[in-house]
Amino acid sequence: MSAPLPAYFDAYCARYQPYKGGAWCYEDGCIYRGLHLLAEATAEPRWTAHLHRLADAQIGPDGNLLGYDPESFNIDNILSGRVLFGMAQRSGDPRYLHAARQLMAQLDRHPRIPAGNYWHKLRYPHQLWLDGLYMALPFQIEFALATGESERIADALRQFSTALAVTRVPGGLHVHGYDDSRAQAWADPASGQSPAVWARAMGWLVMALVDALALLPADATTEGLRGQLRALLAALVARQGASGLWPQVLDAPDLVGNYEEISASAMFAYALLRATRLHLAPDPALRQAGLRALAAVQGRVGPRGLEGICHVAGLGPMAGKPRDGSPAYYLTEAIVCDDAKGVGPLMMAWAEAQMAP
Repeated sequence: MSAPLPAYFDAYCARYQPYKGGAWCYEDGCIYRGLHLLAEATAEPRWTAHLHRLADAQIGPDGNLLGYDPESFNIDNILSGRVLFGMAQRSGDPRYLHAARQLMAQLDRHPRIPAGNYWHKLRYPHQLWLDGLYMALPFQIEFALATGESERIADALRQFSTALAVTRVPGGLHVHGYDDSRAQAWADPASGQSPAVWARAMGWLVMALVDALALLPADATTEGLRGQLRALLAALVARQGASGLWPQVLDAPDLVGNYEEISASAMFAYALLRATRLHLAPDPALRQAGLRALAAVQGRVGPRGLEGICHVAGLGPMAGKPRDGSPAYYLTEAIVCDDAKGVGPLMMAWAEAQMAP
């Protein structure tokens, strides 16, 4: 690596361009979350300055969000809203909470499967993807804490429990998606599950659980999820490679072409470090695994930036790809450098490592 990580993050944010032409989106939200945690860990004003420069450009004077269409019922669009609460607290500017209320209004009308979980998107009907847990549920809990609407917390916890139940497979892992209607070609007709365990989907899942549980007290309402989080983290550490990284398809380590995927590895590093620091999973071995993963991901920062990131993956046909959810499918997507879905979690993981355990 040519420069220490803070210098890399600073340069990355200075040149960062909005991921989708300025429209409110989850990819930018990964960077916003990383900047929020860097500011928390270091108290350096440059991280908050980057955050406000980037996010404020997408938030109008009235709190309306640039390019945001609530009628698309896209669960991804909720994630960036997590930074609004801190921005509101620091500035006292009412537009940030107005923006948060717009996002919560989407969730209030968002379609759900009969068990109560949000659809992933309007164009992915009756489907639950692990990605969506990170996109929506920690935001929902933070909104509830900011407004006193505690019933939203109970709803989020129920959604976590259901999602874990319907996506679980032997070995302590979880498949990428679940189709409640069993109508999708990728869905098992009996279980509704997609066929493979995609590493980044597991990364979204464990980050969602850690961030949600970090906001809540250790009591009877969260005890079950805390136990499931500890089991998940142990299952991940058992599959950590000798390099400190994890493969793109977690349940097919010997699949020809399976490669060490950097965004998921950064997500796992973050989840392990945060869970141990906050005593959600008080096991020193988990912290050591997280530090090993962080060092390995840091080692992938080269002249072109952070290398080895799966650009995107999903379920159901798109742009000529079958996206059938098979293990082989996940190896066909482009591998890129410096994508926000990898750099943001690396920021989060490094920030966690700076805080005293």
